[in-house]
Amino acid sequence: MLRKFCKSERGNYTVITAIALVPIMTAVAGVVDYATTTRDAASMQNALDASALAVGSQYFSGMSEDGLQNMGDQVFEGNLHLMDKQNAPVAVQPSVAVQPSTVGSFSLSASGAGNIHYITVSSSIKHPGFIGAMNWGASRRAVVKVSAGQEACVLALDPHASRAMQFQGSTTVDMAGCVIASNSDATDSFYRGGSARLSALCAISSGDAVGLDTNTTLQCGQPRIHQYPSSDPLAGVTPPAYGSCTNVPNGKSVTLSQGTFCNQNLNGNVTLNAGVYVFKGGQLNFNGNGSLVGKGVTIFLTQGATLTVNGNAITDLSPPTSGPYAGITIYQARDNTAALQVNGTSGSNLTGYVYAPAASITYTGNASVTNQNCIRIIGDTITMTGNSYVKSNCTADLGNRLMYVGRSIALVQ
Repeated sequence: MLRKFCKSERGNYTVITAIALVPIMTAVAGVVDYATTTRDAASMQNALDASALAVGSQYFSGMSEDGLQNMGDQVFEGNLHLMDKQNAPVAVQPSVAVQPSTVGSFSLSASGAGNIHYITVSSSIKHPGFIGAMNWGASRRAVVKVSAGQEACVLALDPHASRAMQFQGSTTVDMAGCVIASNSDATDSFYRGGSARLSALCAISSGDAVGLDTNTTLQCGQPRIHQYPSSDPLAGVTPPAYGSCTNVPNGKSVTLSQGTFCNQNLNGNVTLNAGVYVFKGGQLNFNGNGSLVGKGVTIFLTQGATLTVNGNAITDLSPPTSGPYAGITIYQARDNTAALQVNGTSGSNLTGYVYAPAASITYTGNASVTNQNCIRIIGDTITMTGNSYVKSNCTADLGNRLMYVGRSIALVQ
Protein backbone atom coordinates (compact mmCIF):
# COMPACT_ATOMS: atom_id res chain seq x y z
CA MET A 1 0.00 0.00 0.00
CA LEU A 2 2.76 2.47 0.98
CA ARG A 3 4.83 1.51 -2.05
CA LYS A 4 1.79 2.05 -4.31
CA PHE A 5 1.11 5.48 -2.81
CA CYS A 6 4.71 6.63 -3.34
CA LYS A 7 4.63 5.55 -6.98
CA SER A 8 1.34 7.32 -7.67
CA GLU A 9 1.61 10.48 -9.93
CA ARG A 10 -2.05 11.47 -9.96
CA GLY A 11 -1.57 14.50 -7.54
CA ASN A 12 1.63 15.85 -9.02
CA TYR A 13 -0.12 18.33 -11.21
CA THR A 14 -1.99 19.75 -8.26
CA VAL A 15 1.23 20.19 -6.25
CA ILE A 16 3.09 21.71 -9.20
CA THR A 17 0.20 24.08 -9.89
CA ALA A 18 0.06 25.16 -6.26
CA ILE A 19 3.80 25.84 -6.22
CA ALA A 20 3.64 27.73 -9.52
CA LEU A 21 0.77 29.90 -8.31
CA VAL A 22 2.95 31.49 -5.61
CA PRO A 23 5.24 33.48 -7.97
CA ILE A 24 2.36 34.07 -10.38
CA MET A 25 0.18 35.60 -7.65
CA THR A 26 3.15 37.55 -6.31
CA ALA A 27 3.74 38.99 -9.77
CA VAL A 28 0.06 39.83 -10.20
CA ALA A 29 0.00 41.50 -6.79
CA GLY A 30 3.13 43.46 -7.67
CA VAL A 31 1.59 44.65 -10.93
CA VAL A 32 -1.58 45.74 -9.14
CA ASP A 33 0.41 47.50 -6.41
CA TYR A 34 2.60 49.26 -8.97
CA ALA A 35 -0.41 50.34 -11.04
CA THR A 36 -2.29 51.58 -7.99
CA THR A 37 0.72 53.49 -6.66
CA THR A 38 1.39 55.06 -10.06
CA ARG A 39 -2.26 56.05 -10.47
CA ASP A 40 -2.45 57.58 -6.99
CA ALA A 41 0.85 59.39 -7.50
CA ALA A 42 -0.57 60.94 -10.70
CA SER A 43 -3.66 62.08 -8.81
CA MET A 44 -1.49 63.56 -6.08
CA GLN A 45 0.60 65.35 -8.73
CA ASN A 46 -2.56 66.94 -10.10
CA ALA A 47 -3.47 68.13 -6.60
CA LEU A 48 0.03 69.55 -6.12
CA ASP A 49 -0.11 71.36 -9.46
CA ALA A 50 -3.48 72.90 -8.57
CA SER A 51 -2.22 73.95 -5.16
CA ALA A 52 0.96 75.58 -6.51
CA LEU A 53 -0.99 77.50 -9.17
CA ALA A 54 -3.59 78.69 -6.66
CA VAL A 55 -0.93 79.95 -4.25
CA GLY A 56 0.95 81.57 -7.12
CA SER A 57 -2.17 83.52 -8.11
CA GLN A 58 -2.41 85.06 -4.62
CA TYR A 59 1.20 85.18 -3.47
CA PHE A 60 2.86 88.43 -2.47
CA SER A 61 6.34 89.08 -1.18
CA GLY A 62 6.31 89.06 2.62
CA MET A 63 3.33 86.71 2.90
CA SER A 64 3.57 84.77 6.17
CA GLU A 65 4.58 81.12 6.15
CA ASP A 66 1.35 80.20 7.95
CA GLY A 67 -0.70 82.06 5.37
CA LEU A 68 1.07 80.28 2.54
CA GLN A 69 0.75 76.86 4.16
CA ASN A 70 -2.94 77.28 4.99
CA MET A 71 -3.80 78.40 1.47
CA GLY A 72 -1.88 75.52 -0.08
CA ASP A 73 -3.35 72.97 2.36
CA GLN A 74 -6.91 73.90 1.49
CA VAL A 75 -6.46 73.58 -2.27
CA PHE A 76 -4.39 70.40 -1.96
CA GLU A 77 -6.90 68.66 0.29
CA GLY A 78 -9.81 69.75 -1.89
CA ASN A 79 -8.21 68.26 -4.99
CA LEU A 80 -7.43 65.01 -3.19
CA HIS A 81 -11.15 64.13 -3.10
CA LEU A 82 -10.76 62.75 -6.61
CA MET A 83 -7.96 60.52 -5.41
CA ASP A 84 -10.08 59.42 -2.45
CA LYS A 85 -12.78 58.25 -4.85
CA GLN A 86 -10.26 56.40 -6.98
CA ASN A 87 -8.86 54.69 -3.91
CA ALA A 88 -12.08 52.86 -3.05
CA PRO A 89 -11.19 49.16 -2.56
CA VAL A 90 -11.25 47.24 -5.83
CA ALA A 91 -11.80 43.48 -5.68
CA VAL A 92 -9.06 41.41 -7.33
CA GLN A 93 -10.04 38.05 -5.88
CA PRO A 94 -12.81 37.24 -3.45
CA SER A 95 -10.37 37.28 -0.55
CA VAL A 96 -8.10 40.18 -1.70
CA ALA A 97 -8.81 43.92 -2.12
CA VAL A 98 -6.63 46.90 -3.07
CA GLN A 99 -5.96 48.97 0.03
CA PRO A 100 -6.11 52.78 -0.22
CA SER A 101 -2.87 54.73 -0.29
CA THR A 102 -2.08 57.14 2.52
CA VAL A 103 -0.84 60.66 1.76
CA GLY A 104 2.14 62.05 3.63
CA SER A 105 2.56 65.59 4.89
CA PHE A 106 2.13 68.51 2.49
CA SER A 107 4.99 71.01 2.41
CA LEU A 108 5.21 74.43 0.74
CA SER A 109 7.99 76.97 0.38
CA ALA A 110 8.55 80.25 -1.44
CA SER A 111 11.81 81.66 -2.75
CA GLY A 112 13.03 84.41 -5.02
CA ALA A 113 13.54 88.16 -4.97
CA GLY A 114 12.41 91.27 -6.79
CA ASN A 115 9.59 90.50 -9.17
CA ILE A 116 10.42 86.79 -9.69
CA HIS A 117 9.41 84.19 -7.11
CA TYR A 118 9.00 80.41 -7.03
CA ILE A 119 6.37 78.40 -5.16
CA THR A 120 7.40 74.78 -4.44
CA VAL A 121 4.97 72.20 -3.05
CA SER A 122 5.57 68.52 -2.38
CA SER A 123 4.07 65.44 -0.79
CA SER A 124 4.30 61.64 -0.87
CA ILE A 125 2.08 58.58 -0.75
CA LYS A 126 2.48 55.12 0.77
CA HIS A 127 0.57 52.15 -0.60
CA PRO A 128 0.37 48.94 1.51
CA GLY A 129 1.34 45.99 -0.65
CA PHE A 130 -0.39 42.62 -0.90
CA ILE A 131 2.69 40.69 0.12
CA GLY A 132 3.95 40.83 3.69
CA ALA A 133 4.81 44.23 5.13
CA MET A 134 6.10 45.59 1.83
CA ASN A 135 5.01 49.21 1.16
CA TRP A 136 5.06 51.00 -2.18
CA GLY A 137 5.93 54.69 -2.03
CA ALA A 138 6.13 57.68 -4.36
CA SER A 139 7.08 61.35 -3.91
CA ARG A 140 6.01 64.20 -6.15
CA ARG A 141 6.43 67.98 -6.28
CA ALA A 142 5.33 70.98 -8.32
CA VAL A 143 7.11 74.29 -8.90
CA VAL A 144 5.41 77.46 -10.11
CA LYS A 145 7.22 80.57 -11.30
CA VAL A 146 5.48 83.84 -10.42
CA SER A 147 6.54 86.91 -12.39
CA ALA A 148 5.14 89.95 -10.60
CA GLY A 149 4.94 91.96 -13.80
CA GLN A 150 5.67 95.63 -14.45
CA GLU A 151 6.14 98.55 -12.08
CA ALA A 152 2.88 100.41 -11.48
CA CYS A 153 1.59 103.68 -10.07
CA VAL A 154 -2.12 102.99 -9.42
CA LEU A 155 -3.94 99.78 -8.40
CA ALA A 156 -7.63 99.17 -7.63
CA LEU A 157 -8.04 96.03 -5.51
CA ASP A 158 -11.79 95.33 -5.55
CA PRO A 159 -12.36 91.97 -7.32
CA HIS A 160 -15.82 92.75 -8.74
CA ALA A 161 -16.60 96.47 -8.59
CA SER A 162 -18.02 98.34 -11.56
CA ARG A 163 -15.72 101.22 -12.59
CA ALA A 164 -13.12 100.13 -10.08
CA MET A 165 -10.65 102.39 -11.90
CA GLN A 166 -12.33 105.53 -13.18
CA PHE A 167 -11.13 108.63 -15.05
CA GLN A 168 -13.94 111.11 -15.31
CA GLY A 169 -14.67 114.71 -16.31
CA SER A 170 -12.23 117.28 -17.62
CA THR A 171 -9.20 115.30 -16.56
CA THR A 172 -5.67 114.78 -17.81
CA VAL A 173 -3.81 111.93 -16.17
CA ASP A 174 -0.25 111.46 -17.38
CA MET A 175 1.62 108.41 -16.08
CA ALA A 176 4.04 107.87 -18.94
CA GLY A 177 6.34 104.99 -18.06
CA CYS A 178 3.95 103.72 -15.38
CA VAL A 179 1.24 101.03 -15.40
CA ILE A 180 -2.28 101.35 -14.00
CA ALA A 181 -4.20 98.24 -12.96
CA SER A 182 -7.56 96.99 -11.72
CA ASN A 183 -8.28 93.62 -10.12
CA SER A 184 -12.01 93.85 -10.84
CA ASP A 185 -13.46 91.31 -13.23
CA ALA A 186 -16.36 93.61 -14.17
CA THR A 187 -17.10 94.42 -17.81
CA ASP A 188 -16.32 98.08 -17.00
CA SER A 189 -13.42 97.43 -14.64
CA PHE A 190 -11.63 100.36 -16.33
CA TYR A 191 -13.77 103.34 -17.22
CA ARG A 192 -12.82 106.54 -18.98
CA GLY A 193 -15.63 109.00 -19.52
CA GLY A 194 -16.31 112.58 -20.58
CA SER A 195 -13.34 114.47 -21.96
CA ALA A 196 -10.84 112.72 -19.69
CA ARG A 197 -7.46 112.08 -21.27
CA LEU A 198 -5.17 109.27 -20.13
CA SER A 199 -1.61 108.33 -20.98
CA ALA A 200 0.32 105.50 -19.34
CA LEU A 201 2.76 102.73 -20.06
CA CYS A 202 -0.11 100.24 -19.99
CA ALA A 203 -3.52 99.48 -18.49
CA ILE A 204 -3.98 95.99 -17.01
CA SER A 205 -7.32 94.62 -15.87
CA SER A 206 -8.86 91.38 -14.62
CA GLY A 207 -12.06 92.47 -16.36
CA ASP A 208 -12.77 94.61 -19.39
CA ALA A 209 -12.26 98.29 -20.26
CA VAL A 210 -14.68 100.98 -21.41
CA GLY A 211 -13.66 104.20 -23.12
CA LEU A 212 -9.96 103.46 -23.51
CA ASP A 213 -10.30 103.42 -27.28
CA THR A 214 -10.37 107.23 -27.38
CA ASN A 215 -8.40 110.01 -25.64
CA THR A 216 -6.03 107.30 -24.38
CA THR A 217 -2.37 106.75 -25.15
CA LEU A 218 -0.86 103.47 -23.99
CA GLN A 219 2.75 102.65 -24.80
CA CYS A 220 1.80 98.96 -24.78
CA GLY A 221 -0.76 99.57 -27.54
CA GLN A 222 -4.01 98.09 -26.23
CA PRO A 223 -5.20 97.55 -22.66
CA ARG A 224 -4.39 94.07 -21.37
CA ILE A 225 -7.67 92.64 -20.15
CA HIS A 226 -8.72 89.41 -18.40
CA GLN A 227 -5.39 89.13 -16.60
CA TYR A 228 -4.53 87.54 -13.25
CA PRO A 229 -5.28 89.86 -10.29
CA SER A 230 -2.23 91.83 -9.15
CA SER A 231 -0.98 91.37 -5.60
CA ASP A 232 -1.39 94.02 -2.93
CA PRO A 233 2.15 95.39 -2.43
CA LEU A 234 1.42 96.47 1.16
CA ALA A 235 -0.40 93.31 2.25
CA GLY A 236 2.57 92.30 4.41
CA VAL A 237 2.82 95.64 6.25
CA THR A 238 1.79 95.54 9.91
CA PRO A 239 0.53 98.80 11.45
CA PRO A 240 2.20 99.96 14.66
CA ALA A 241 0.81 99.14 18.09
CA TYR A 242 -1.39 101.80 19.66
CA GLY A 243 0.21 104.08 22.19
CA SER A 244 -1.48 106.17 24.87
CA CYS A 245 -3.77 108.84 23.49
CA THR A 246 -2.22 112.26 22.89
CA ASN A 247 -4.23 115.47 22.90
CA VAL A 248 -4.02 118.05 20.14
CA PRO A 249 -3.22 121.59 21.28
CA ASN A 250 -5.73 124.36 20.61
CA GLY A 251 -5.27 126.84 17.82
CA LYS A 252 -5.70 127.31 14.09
CA SER A 253 -2.07 126.37 13.47
CA VAL A 254 -0.55 123.45 15.38
CA THR A 255 2.60 121.35 15.19
CA LEU A 256 2.42 117.72 16.25
CA SER A 257 4.98 115.03 17.08
CA GLN A 258 4.43 111.34 16.41
CA GLY A 259 2.01 109.45 18.61
CA THR A 260 -1.52 108.06 18.89
CA PHE A 261 -4.45 110.48 18.59
CA CYS A 262 -7.90 109.28 19.64
CA ASN A 263 -11.12 110.78 18.23
CA GLN A 264 -9.40 114.05 17.40
CA ASN A 265 -10.71 116.42 14.76
CA LEU A 266 -8.00 118.28 12.89
CA ASN A 267 -8.37 121.24 10.54
CA GLY A 268 -6.73 124.58 9.92
CA ASN A 269 -2.97 124.45 9.45
CA VAL A 270 -1.30 121.31 10.79
CA THR A 271 2.41 120.56 10.64
CA LEU A 272 3.65 117.05 11.41
CA ASN A 273 7.19 116.43 12.59
CA ALA A 274 8.88 113.36 11.11
CA GLY A 275 7.49 110.12 12.54
CA VAL A 276 4.53 107.75 12.69
CA TYR A 277 1.03 109.04 13.46
CA VAL A 278 -1.87 106.78 14.45
CA PHE A 279 -5.36 108.28 14.35
CA LYS A 280 -8.06 106.21 16.10
CA GLY A 281 -11.39 107.62 14.98
CA GLY A 282 -11.86 111.32 14.42
CA GLN A 283 -11.65 113.47 11.31
CA LEU A 284 -8.78 115.08 9.48
CA ASN A 285 -10.71 117.58 7.40
CA PHE A 286 -8.85 120.28 5.51
CA ASN A 287 -10.86 122.79 3.52
CA GLY A 288 -10.52 126.35 2.31
CA ASN A 289 -7.07 127.69 3.05
CA GLY A 290 -6.03 124.95 5.47
CA SER A 291 -2.89 122.87 5.11
CA LEU A 292 -1.43 119.52 6.10
CA VAL A 293 2.36 119.49 5.99
CA GLY A 294 4.86 116.83 7.03
CA LYS A 295 8.17 115.43 5.82
CA GLY A 296 9.18 111.84 6.62
CA VAL A 297 5.75 110.96 8.02
CA THR A 298 3.40 107.97 7.89
CA ILE A 299 -0.25 108.57 8.79
CA PHE A 300 -2.30 105.54 9.93
CA LEU A 301 -6.10 105.92 9.84
CA THR A 302 -7.81 103.35 12.06
CA GLN A 303 -11.20 102.69 13.68
CA GLY A 304 -13.08 104.82 11.17
CA ALA A 305 -10.72 107.80 11.12
CA THR A 306 -11.20 109.87 7.96
CA LEU A 307 -9.00 112.14 5.87
CA THR A 308 -10.44 114.71 3.47
CA VAL A 309 -8.43 117.35 1.67
CA ASN A 310 -10.38 119.53 -0.74
CA GLY A 311 -11.03 123.09 -1.78
CA ASN A 312 -7.86 125.17 -1.78
CA ALA A 313 -6.24 123.25 1.06
CA ILE A 314 -2.55 122.54 0.62
CA THR A 315 -1.07 119.07 1.06
CA ASP A 316 2.67 118.75 1.39
CA LEU A 317 3.47 115.27 2.62
CA SER A 318 6.33 112.84 2.05
CA PRO A 319 7.11 109.44 3.60
CA PRO A 320 10.16 108.14 5.45
CA THR A 321 12.77 106.66 3.11
CA SER A 322 13.89 103.91 5.51
CA GLY A 323 12.44 101.68 8.21
CA PRO A 324 9.32 99.45 8.20
CA TYR A 325 7.12 102.17 6.71
CA ALA A 326 9.52 103.44 4.07
CA GLY A 327 7.63 104.94 1.15
CA ILE A 328 4.21 104.91 2.92
CA THR A 329 2.58 108.29 3.54
CA ILE A 330 -1.09 107.45 4.17
CA TYR A 331 -2.18 104.00 5.35
CA GLN A 332 -5.87 103.37 6.00
CA ALA A 333 -6.59 100.21 7.99
CA ARG A 334 -7.88 97.20 6.07
CA ASP A 335 -11.18 97.31 7.98
CA ASN A 336 -11.64 101.06 7.54
CA THR A 337 -14.16 101.66 4.73
CA ALA A 338 -14.35 105.47 5.09
CA ALA A 339 -13.87 107.18 1.72
CA LEU A 340 -10.50 108.88 1.32
CA GLN A 341 -10.39 112.15 -0.59
CA VAL A 342 -7.19 113.94 -1.52
CA ASN A 343 -7.03 117.14 -3.53
CA GLY A 344 -3.66 117.88 -5.09
CA THR A 345 -4.39 121.56 -5.60
CA SER A 346 -1.79 123.89 -7.08
CA GLY A 347 1.09 124.19 -4.65
CA SER A 348 0.46 120.76 -3.18
CA ASN A 349 3.05 118.01 -3.18
CA LEU A 350 2.04 114.50 -2.14
CA THR A 351 4.74 111.83 -2.35
CA GLY A 352 4.56 108.20 -1.31
CA TYR A 353 1.99 105.43 -1.09
CA VAL A 354 -1.63 106.39 -0.44
CA TYR A 355 -3.25 103.15 0.71
CA ALA A 356 -6.90 102.40 1.52
CA PRO A 357 -7.58 98.75 0.55
CA ALA A 358 -11.18 98.69 1.80
CA ALA A 359 -12.22 102.20 0.72
CA SER A 360 -12.79 104.34 -2.31
CA ILE A 361 -10.09 106.89 -3.07
CA THR A 362 -10.78 110.09 -4.96
CA TYR A 363 -7.64 111.84 -6.11
CA THR A 364 -8.10 115.26 -7.62
CA GLY A 365 -4.90 116.52 -9.16
CA ASN A 366 -4.30 120.07 -10.28
CA ALA A 367 -0.56 119.76 -10.69
CA SER A 368 1.39 121.30 -13.53
CA VAL A 369 3.61 119.31 -15.87
CA THR A 370 6.65 120.63 -14.01
CA ASN A 371 5.27 119.46 -10.66
CA GLN A 372 5.17 115.69 -11.12
CA ASN A 373 4.48 113.69 -7.97
CA CYS A 374 6.06 110.41 -6.91
CA ILE A 375 2.71 109.09 -5.72
CA ARG A 376 1.42 105.52 -5.64
CA ILE A 377 -2.31 104.99 -5.08
CA ILE A 378 -3.82 101.68 -3.90
CA GLY A 379 -7.50 101.52 -3.00
CA ASP A 380 -10.57 99.34 -3.17
CA THR A 381 -11.77 101.60 -5.99
CA ILE A 382 -10.08 104.71 -7.41
CA THR A 383 -11.44 107.79 -9.15
CA MET A 384 -9.03 110.31 -10.64
CA THR A 385 -10.13 113.79 -11.65
CA GLY A 386 -8.30 117.01 -12.41
CA ASN A 387 -4.82 117.07 -13.89
CA SER A 388 -2.34 114.58 -12.50
CA TYR A 389 1.24 114.01 -13.62
CA VAL A 390 2.79 111.02 -11.89
CA LYS A 391 6.45 110.07 -12.02
CA SER A 392 7.42 106.50 -12.76
CA ASN A 393 11.03 106.55 -11.56
CA CYS A 394 10.71 107.13 -7.82
CA THR A 395 12.86 104.44 -6.22
CA ALA A 396 14.71 106.80 -3.88
CA ASP A 397 11.62 108.81 -2.91
CA LEU A 398 9.70 105.62 -2.06
CA GLY A 399 12.42 104.00 0.03
CA ASN A 400 12.96 101.26 -2.60
CA ARG A 401 9.38 100.04 -2.12
CA LEU A 402 8.06 98.96 -5.51
CA MET A 403 4.62 97.99 -6.77
CA TYR A 404 4.22 95.41 -9.55
CA VAL A 405 1.08 94.51 -11.51
CA GLY A 406 0.17 92.13 -14.31
CA ARG A 407 1.54 88.92 -12.84
CA SER A 408 2.15 85.82 -14.91
CA ILE A 409 2.18 82.27 -13.53
CA ALA A 410 3.87 79.28 -15.13
CA LEU A 411 4.15 75.67 -13.97
CA VAL A 412 7.84 74.92 -14.50
CA GLN A 413 8.07 71.51 -12.83
